[in-house]
Amino acid sequence: MSIVTNTVQAYRASLLHFHADPAFSKDACGWHEDGLLIVADGKVRAAGDYAQLLSTLPDGVQPVDYRGKVIMPGFIDTHLHFPQTDMIASPAPGLLPWLETYTFPTERQFGDPAHARDVADFFLDELLRCGTTTAMVYCTVHRESVDAFFEASAARQLRMAAGKVLMDRNCPEFLRDTAEGGARDSEDLINKWHNKGRAMYAITPRFAPTSTEAQLRLSGELAAAYPDTYIQTHVSENADECSWVKSLFPDARSYLDVYDRYGLMRERAMFGHCIWLDERDFARMAETGSAAAICPTSNFFLGSGLFDFEKADAARVALSLATDVGAGTSFSMLQTMNEAYKVARLKGSYLPAARMFYLATLGAARSMQLEGTIGSFVAGAEADFIVLDPKATPLLARRTERCDNLEELLFALALLGDDRCVGATYAAGCKVHERAGITTM
Repeated sequence: MSIVTNTVQAYRASLLHFHADPAFSKDACGWHEDGLLIVADGKVRAAGDYAQLLSTLPDGVQPVDYRGKVIMPGFIDTHLHFPQTDMIASPAPGLLPWLETYTFPTERQFGDPAHARDVADFFLDELLRCGTTTAMVYCTVHRESVDAFFEASAARQLRMAAGKVLMDRNCPEFLRDTAEGGARDSEDLINKWHNKGRAMYAITPRFAPTSTEAQLRLSGELAAAYPDTYIQTHVSENADECSWVKSLFPDARSYLDVYDRYGLMRERAMFGHCIWLDERDFARMAETGSAAAICPTSNFFLGSGLFDFEKADAARVALSLATDVGAGTSFSMLQTMNEAYKVARLKGSYLPAARMFYLATLGAARSMQLEGTIGSFVAGAEADFIVLDPKATPLLARRTERCDNLEELLFALALLGDDRCVGATYAAGCKVHERAGITTM
């Protein structure tokens, strides 16, 4: 791993980042075929055409030459579970039996700090190998799991959001907390980790069925007391789950309304899945600044359903993509784009490649209220970026040689790419991953 220095670094390659959502703006994309990214003190100093920026470099600074590659902001994954790393690809007929058979027994082990740190280290290295530099992460009910995760992310200088899962009913006794105890632990962890370095805390009720009304109320009070923290939970993922929520909260208009009643809808609230929401639900998300994390690989894996892009876009809900490991079957945001494209087609809409890359970068940053901090190459943004190799595999190389425009190139990367495309990953200007065999000119 590289060491942070206060010197200027520069990187030459094709540059890609976004200024707006391609679904709503014709000038959404910043593309420099021969570009230069200039970094100083872990932040972006400038990004643009190589010929225009070269003369601005201090004497003696030689750009790292990644010509033939694409440099873009690091991917942002807005919903996944680090404790489920070791149970990825576990068979089950649906969400609820999958939780009972695999998830809860696996999470039981995370009261052991050594085990939690071992999994956190592997999990974060896997994210970096796949080009993900920021994520919103579920830990377990154990405080030790949160400490282990943030210690591991701090060692890699990563901007990460995470939180202790809150569950005080409808779960095994060995994972059950109490409403008061969970809120107290969460507040202690907020004070310990939130905004310390690049760590950000997320208040994390797992989902409505595993929290009593008392726990949801206390979670909402905590969210009001610490308004710059995040909130993360699941909503409307699975038809059986939705029926269960209706039986537990009969007075709520909808599954989403359960959270709204307890003050859990606001800016920096991230709701995973959002498959079975109606127009009123999406309108309420837009009104409150809440965001949706779209999890196509896990929704296919568990047979949960298809996200409705057109309905969400009609309400102008903030959207992002997420792997949802371990129900999701890959850490790769490129493979997640592949599945998201198919979801859109099956729902009768079309998702251009530029939109997919936006959702995995600036769109996610906007969803997290972090525009200008991560997700783009605006001056002053944190220098989290990746180097993508369009020739990483023989098939990809053959296809990209025949691409006539940027959309075709991005589409090939999204549909044919995976972790092998990520040549290098940088966090706060430091190289934190390099693929064996990656070449510079």
